Amino acid sequence: MPLLQSIPNLLTLTRIGAVPVLILFLREGQYAPALAVFLAAGITDGLDGWIAKRFGCVTRLGTVLDPIADKMLIVSTYLMLAVLGDIPFWLLLLIGFRDIIIVGVALILQTLQGSIQIQPSPISKVNTFLQISLVVMVMIEHMGWLILPLVTESLLWLVVATTLVSGFHYIYYWFIREGGPGQDRGARQERAPDKRS
Repeated sequence: MPLLQSIPNLLTLTRIGAVPVLILFLREGQYAPALAVFLAAGITDGLDGWIAKRFGCVTRLGTVLDPIADKMLIVSTYLMLAVLGDIPFWLLLLIGFRDIIIVGVALILQTLQGSIQIQPSPISKVNTFLQISLVVMVMIEHMGWLILPLVTESLLWLVVATTLVSGFHYIYYWFIREGGPGQDRGARQERAPDKRS
C-alpha cells in the first residue's frame, strides 16, 4: 500500500518534469514530439486523480502538487505558443490574469478562514477541456495533419468565453452566493468551486 500511495504523486511529479521537455520541443519547432509530451502529461493528470480516489490514497502533498502541475503545464504551453505567434498574446494574459485572481482569492480566504475544501465546477472543467483542445488543434495544424482554421478560431473564442464565465463564477460563489470572507467556514467547504481549473 505505501508504494501505491506514492504513485499519484510520482505521476504528478512526472507531469511537472514534462514541462521543460515540452518547452524545448516547442522552441525547436518540433510539434509532433511536443504534442506527444503534452498528451502524455494530460493522461497522467487523469490517471493520478483516478488512482488517488479509487484506492483512497489522497495525500496533502498531492492536493498541493496536482493543481500546481496542471497550471504549469497549461500556462507554459500557452506561453510558448504565444511567443511563437501561434495564439494571440492577449489570450495568455487573460488566462494568466484569471488564474492569478483565483489563486489570490483562495489564499486570502484560506488565511482568513483556515483550510478550504474546493470541488470542481462544471464550467471550469469545460474551460480546461477547451484549453487543451485548442493546444492540440494548434499543434496538429503545424504538423500538417489537419488544417481547419474555422475550428481553431472557434475553439479560441470558446476558451475566451469559458475563461471569463468561470472567472466570474468563482467571484459569484466566493463573494456573492457564499457571502464573502466572513461566511461560515463549513458552508464554504461544501459549496466552493475548484481552484484547479
